[in-house]
Amino acid sequence: MSDGNEVSATRGRSVLVTGAGGYIGRLLIDHLASERASGETLVALDLREIPEAERLPGVVYRGGDVRDPELAELLREHAVDTVVHLAAIVTPGPKSNRELEYSVDVLGTRNVLEACLAAGVRKIIVTSSGAAYGYHADNPVPLDEDDALRGNPEFAYSDHKRQVEEMLAHHREAHPELEQLVFRPGAILGDQVANQITALFEKPVVLGVAGSDAPFTFVWDRDVVGCIARGIREDHSGIFNLAGGGATSMREIAQRLGKPYLPLPAWLLEGALALLHPLGLSQYGPEQVGFLRYRPVLSNRRLVAEFGYTPKLTSNEVFERYREQRGLGRP
Repeated sequence: MSDGNEVSATRGRSVLVTGAGGYIGRLLIDHLASERASGETLVALDLREIPEAERLPGVVYRGGDVRDPELAELLREHAVDTVVHLAAIVTPGPKSNRELEYSVDVLGTRNVLEACLAAGVRKIIVTSSGAAYGYHADNPVPLDEDDALRGNPEFAYSDHKRQVEEMLAHHREAHPELEQLVFRPGAILGDQVANQITALFEKPVVLGVAGSDAPFTFVWDRDVVGCIARGIREDHSGIFNLAGGGATSMREIAQRLGKPYLPLPAWLLEGALALLHPLGLSQYGPEQVGFLRYRPVLSNRRLVAEFGYTPKLTSNEVFERYREQRGLGRP
């Protein structure tokens, strides 16, 4: 494997980030721009236009789709040696559908990989997800990186992340010249994050599933950025769970928020969502019961021991910071 310092010495590191307009993408671009050395190139790629007022000096902003067949030309134009692939549909909008999500998550990743190979990119860093393990009653606790990926077909994001990882595994065998660093984050929380997980915590009552602790493995958004930045600067490859350490149950979350905890039977939740979702009265379908009932608990042992990064905050500390920043609940 080539040394990251060798790239800087010869032509300066050139990094392209897909999904740069997303939540983690913006944090990462901000972090990389703040430590950018002379001669280094940082390209922020997103389908959405970044307003001029929000653009950082020294960053090349490009509008583009990860499914664009001309992506390889963009990589050549900026002599990109490292691609950070963040683009994915994490929280589908009201007009989204499974076909669109598949085309971005899976086909988009395929196009990024092919573009990297065509342009001679040295390394790709991919954010997968703990969701790739799937939501199953018999998941090991905790899960490590050698455990089976069984992303649920009924849950698009989980299924697509599994398919992406299968694709990455094939490319590792067929194209070892393209180094891969793959992270599987747990539930990401931060000061400004808002998604389907935080929506669970902001309702008057915290719902759970009877008979399940529904443990959440949280990771601080700044730790996600810190790991990606280290992966860019240093010569690391492999697959690593990205988690703060430990887990936080829904009952404990409710207690910290000072809200009632209501664990309902799985059959009741599934039936209610099956009725409400088609009517547009709930954004969640019955498949979301498994998402809550069988949370994957991620081990970060390899992240600490092999990748060399110790998260700044544990799972419990991540949630406590989120709670305090949002002014929710009580100490």
